[in-house]
Amino acid sequence: MARTAVSRRLNWRIGTVREVRQETPTIRTLVFDIPDWPGHAAGQHIDVRLTAPDGYQAQRSYSIGSAWTDGGTVELTVQKLDDGEVSPYLVDVVEPGDQIELRGPVGGWFVWRPAQTDPVLLIGGGSGVVPLMAMIRQRSLAKTMQPFRLIYSVRTPEDICYADELRRRVRDDGGLDVRYVYTRKTPQGWPDPPKRIDVATLNTYGWPPDFAADTFVCGPTSFVETAADILVALGHDPRRIRTERFGGK
Repeated sequence: MARTAVSRRLNWRIGTVREVRQETPTIRTLVFDIPDWPGHAAGQHIDVRLTAPDGYQAQRSYSIGSAWTDGGTVELTVQKLDDGEVSPYLVDVVEPGDQIELRGPVGGWFVWRPAQTDPVLLIGGGSGVVPLMAMIRQRSLAKTMQPFRLIYSVRTPEDICYADELRRRVRDDGGLDVRYVYTRKTPQGWPDPPKRIDVATLNTYGWPPDFAADTFVCGPTSFVETAADILVALGHDPRRIRTERFGGK
C-alpha cells in the first residue's frame, strides 16, 4: 500500500532485496535485508527513494507488511499504478540483489501491539490490507489470543492479496476470522452479489459496539470514510477507530 511520503528526521539506509513474490497480477512483495534496522510496529511504513541516472528523485511511502523479529527481514507489498513514478519500477523491474534507499519506520498512530488485549476489527480495501496483514502476522508471532476479524474488500477473487496465507491462518490461528467482500466479481457459488461494504456488511461481520474493539480501517479515501461513518452510525466509539488513507504512485 502506497502513501504520501512523510518527511521525518530519520536516516536513509540501503536495503538489499532478498526475495520477490508475486501476490496478484498487479501486486508484488519485496523482502529486504536492511542493515541496523531498529525494528517496527505493525502498521508502520517506510519511505522509498529512487534516483534516476540524471539525478531526478522520486519518493513514496509504503506500508510494512511483515511482523518484526530481531534480525529479521522487512517486507513491502506494492501495488502497481500504471501512471506511477515508483510503483511500476518496484513491481516490474526490481529483482533479488538490487539495492534501494529506504527510511523508517514512520508512523505511530495507526499501529497495533500485542500488549493491546481488546478484540480487533480490521477493515481493508484493496492494497489497504497490507498494514492489517502485518498486525495479523504480529499477533501470530506473539502467540496472543486477542479475537481478530478482518473484513477485506477486493474487486475480484484474483485480486486477493496473501490469499493462501490468509486461508492457512484462518485454519491455524485460533480466534482469527476473515470475510471477503467482492465489488465486481464473486467466486462461483458465493452467496452474495458483488457489492461495496455497507451497513449490513459491518453489522453482520464486524464486532458489536459493546465489544469495544480496537478498529483499524485502511484503503482509498472514499472507502475509509464510508466504513468509518458506518461504524460510528452503528454505535462504535470514534476514539477506537483508527484510519489510514493511501495515495502516491
